[in-house]
Amino acid sequence: MTTIDHAAQEAAQHDTETPAIDMDTLMAFVGRFVGDLGATMGAGNVVLGDRLGLYRALARQPGDARTVAEATGTDPRHVDEWLRGQAAGGYVEYDAATSTYSMTPEQAFALTDPSGPVFLPGAYELALGALKAQQQIEDSFRTGAGFGWGEHDGDVFTGCERFFRPGYLMHLLTEWLPALEDVEAKLRRGGTVADLGCGHGASTLLMAEAFPESRFVGSDPHAGSIESARERAADAGVGDRVRFQVASAQELADREIDLVTTFDCLHDMGDPLTAARRVREGLAADGTWLIVEPAAGDSVTSNLNPVGRVFYNFSTYLCVPNAVSQAGGYALGAQAGEAAIRQVVTDAGFTRFRRVAETPFNNVYEARP
Repeated sequence: MTTIDHAAQEAAQHDTETPAIDMDTLMAFVGRFVGDLGATMGAGNVVLGDRLGLYRALARQPGDARTVAEATGTDPRHVDEWLRGQAAGGYVEYDAATSTYSMTPEQAFALTDPSGPVFLPGAYELALGALKAQQQIEDSFRTGAGFGWGEHDGDVFTGCERFFRPGYLMHLLTEWLPALEDVEAKLRRGGTVADLGCGHGASTLLMAEAFPESRFVGSDPHAGSIESARERAADAGVGDRVRFQVASAQELADREIDLVTTFDCLHDMGDPLTAARRVREGLAADGTWLIVEPAAGDSVTSNLNPVGRVFYNFSTYLCVPNAVSQAGGYALGAQAGEAAIRQVVTDAGFTRFRRVAETPFNNVYEARP
């Protein structure tokens, strides 16, 4: 009999109120815990592999701890332990016959190219950055005061862009904008675009580079992100037709806009209804609002899946505390679902709303006056 078996039976004998414990069910749950604990610590190791260039070195040349360490200027003993953990997690391959490590093309594709359409380390960077606010989120639970986006560690801002940008690279220009009625033609001729909650400007700059005749304004309440966005616009050579400003979506003042975009941010706002009303007032009569939100169903049950788990847990640390910290009375959360988004949009005065695209991580909506 194992120690766990004995402890469970002893607990049942001493407490008649304790339900009977099914050992197979208990051990299955413990197995889930082991996997989650390994993934939790694995997050930091993925970020190490990205920042120290370990993945890139291994993708270029399979080898052992010594060769990877030489290629990256790191310590072989630390690298050896890292490699073993990566192999145990399935992030790299191990050849027992030669005691060497390697990466499959798929592993290298997902772990080594920050400019590619699938890049996973950014998600771990975002997660680790969010977890640094553990004590503040505990306090928010107790007080209900919330915790603002701009108060988080800097890894939240860089990780957020690195997490979401690959999806924009893959879908924005090829699927999402083409799905909107008449929008591409307007932007080719020369339209006006307001990208609200733009962060570091990844989405703004992708559109600006694709439509050189159009003009773009990106806005975000976080000053540090806007500073980074301005630097990137200058580096990309589009500063003459792209400007970035520190402002919330509720402060949108421009008028006759052809396209307003909100990428993965409407659910973060404490007052999304006022933001939606400002969008409605700012759009031209034939303008369009592109709303990209996390993939979610309309019920809790429909979101009890791996993607829902990711977003609910991120939302507990980021989205809901940020919304609660603001005026407005909303806290939609990252799994709001289509019905909740539709309600905000129609309450703001829009008469047309439809889902135009979806991915494993996003639902994409079109709203028109």
